[in-house]
Amino acid sequence: MVSINEALQIIYKEVTPKSREIIPIEASVGRIVAKDYKARFDLPRFDNSAMDGYAVKVDDADTIVQLKEITYAGDEPEALFNQGEVIKIMTGAPTPNGCEAIVPIEDVVVLEEGIKLPKNIKKNMMIRWRGEDIKSGKTFLFAHNKITAYTLANLASQGITHIEVFRRPKVVIFSTGEELKAHYEKIEKHQLYNSNAPMFYARAIELGADVSYLSSAGDSIEELKSSVSNAKDADLILTSGGVSVGDKDFTKEAFSQLGMKTFFSGIDIKPGKPTTIGKLGNCFVINLPGNPLASMVNFEMFVKPTLLKLSGTKNFYHALIETTLSSDYTFRAGKNSVILGKWNGSTFSPIANQKPGMVSPMSLADGMIVASKEIGFLEQGKRIKMIPIKISLESDKEEDFFIM
Repeated sequence: MVSINEALQIIYKEVTPKSREIIPIEASVGRIVAKDYKARFDLPRFDNSAMDGYAVKVDDADTIVQLKEITYAGDEPEALFNQGEVIKIMTGAPTPNGCEAIVPIEDVVVLEEGIKLPKNIKKNMMIRWRGEDIKSGKTFLFAHNKITAYTLANLASQGITHIEVFRRPKVVIFSTGEELKAHYEKIEKHQLYNSNAPMFYARAIELGADVSYLSSAGDSIEELKSSVSNAKDADLILTSGGVSVGDKDFTKEAFSQLGMKTFFSGIDIKPGKPTTIGKLGNCFVINLPGNPLASMVNFEMFVKPTLLKLSGTKNFYHALIETTLSSDYTFRAGKNSVILGKWNGSTFSPIANQKPGMVSPMSLADGMIVASKEIGFLEQGKRIKMIPIKISLESDKEEDFFIM
């Protein structure tokens, strides 16, 4: 059995991103960029006007000048204009040679004899300079970052049509137990609906994985080995149940017979101690306990960073939100305890009744805190660090989340 931190360190060390692919930028939102991208040219590509206004000479302040021409965005500007002249210019239009400032339209007075300029004209005002946003040759997108809709603006501004990204992790999920039935099947009195697999399926998709679901495996070693063989081309096999010490808990044995290298079996965590992580060929394997809440806690604690690391992102560590406890909370000391709770933006409220086999607390939880085994009581107002669940938040730095 390993500690929570030891388990995470093994994940950080052993898990690596998968292969790469090149896709259109329009299909890349949410993906992780696989290499650095440098600007092909300056942005803006030329000096241009930040306002609808007039290109002027500074020395013409507080005088009446004559309109020479009008320049629109996309036009090639007049090569030069002289003292006593102005060029009306629209936002984004290239500034003409000799332009010393742009005066907004609302700051001038149009008269019959010409255009009266204001008294105060500052040199270079309202001019957007070539390269002030991005310089040619500068790296504007770094590898291992998630692509957003706003990333696409940078890519498109450089005329980039396709981008190299890490392939989405391929995940296969199945549960063990002949007592389990899919939620769309008929159920008998002695059977249960499988709530874990749909939960893991949806959560893995939220985290950017391509997910397949195999119907529940039986409780014999041969049936389990058959299910594993059907999932052998995955990047991660995720199972639920059959990892404890019951007469039919054969999951670990089935993987062992197929040659899985076990990194650890059992974690000093409550709930979810019987969690196993290993590798079968090039495929990582995580065996979670069957109790829904216990498996959910361990999914968030260990499966989430595994999927993030597989995806290629640099932000695979647990992000932490500093908050305070809303009320006193007493629990059983002696184990490293994960406590689910609600968070209202300022305080964390532990969910009153949260047992390993429960389902209902999971949908209520905004986040979780981790208490060290030495304590069994948290007082109201205590400063704590929460690992968010409902908020999509990850970090590129490892931080200590234990409450001591």
